[in-house]
Amino acid sequence: MGKVVLVTGVARQLGGRFVRRIQRDPDVGRVIGVDAVAPEHQLGGADFLKADIRHPAIAKVLAETRVDTVVHMDINGTPLGGRGSRAAVKETNVIGTMQLLGACQKAPNVKRLVVKSSTSVYGSAPRDPAVFTETTPPKSLPSGGFAKDAVEVEGYVRGFARRRPDVAVCVLRFANILGACADSPLAEYFSMPVLPTVLGYDPRLQFVHEDDAIEALCLAAGKPRRGTLNSGTFNIAGDGALLLSQCSRRLGRPTLPLFLPTVTWAGSALRSLGITDFSPEQIRMLTHGRVVQTAQMRETLGFHPKYTTAESFAEFARSRGPGLLPPAVLARTVDRLAAVLPARSGPTQ
Repeated sequence: MGKVVLVTGVARQLGGRFVRRIQRDPDVGRVIGVDAVAPEHQLGGADFLKADIRHPAIAKVLAETRVDTVVHMDINGTPLGGRGSRAAVKETNVIGTMQLLGACQKAPNVKRLVVKSSTSVYGSAPRDPAVFTETTPPKSLPSGGFAKDAVEVEGYVRGFARRRPDVAVCVLRFANILGACADSPLAEYFSMPVLPTVLGYDPRLQFVHEDDAIEALCLAAGKPRRGTLNSGTFNIAGDGALLLSQCSRRLGRPTLPLFLPTVTWAGSALRSLGITDFSPEQIRMLTHGRVVQTAQMRETLGFHPKYTTAESFAEFARSRGPGLLPPAVLARTVDRLAAVLPARSGPTQ
């Protein structure tokens, strides 16, 4: 019959793509997609069950379908389709995870749990290390928003792992996921015509392509390869890093440097207008940045991303179209200035 895989959060594009991809795994016999709303995209041959993971009824779903692998993807920073409140998102992230883990604990057939987490659990602070490893404690725990949700979720997952040592638990801490279908607060920020930044700071940022995110989830949900182990906590990110200033140039979007209090005020205004979720936690990341080490991803999980950080961002930039300052035009202008200015300045004495 093959494995029976249950996937949460399938109404989002990433969840839908993962469901369609994992059906091609020869070891998978049945895939069940779960979400509180019906997806607008196709799920291939997967079964869809309309169920809210915040409700205890999710335990009945696991018992009746005899699921052995659970892939929890319903942990997000923004409401689906931009509709909904921050409180509803937090309930799904935290309360939903608690209910799902409670259901998994009571389901004897469940033998593998994969959780989509985030590198935001490390926070962003001025005294952060240059590179975070999976065991590096944050200098300053996230105080709110999606980052705090992710910290709480991981705490509940660790508790579940202690109570069910027979279940292989894999937590994937993804860097900012970007691509043509990216749906995140950072993607919304980069889609603005002008990017507000914190005066005097140029943070390092790291990305993972959405295709690589899906492949990492498939690897974690499948059978371990020889010499690898798909249980534990792993940072998932593309090689390299980009400065925020490099990102703005590649997007062709000018920056608007502001003092930190002004950026904080602007973030509150943008949130109240519903333009983007420019949260305090995101402002901290766009001030201090965040880079993680991915040695365990390669050596223990056995996953090697296809895209680097720069390549992931390049595809995202292409999907958003030219900005106010298209990179090609900007490059030609710089080249012309470089050719004209030396000629006018004359020989140096």
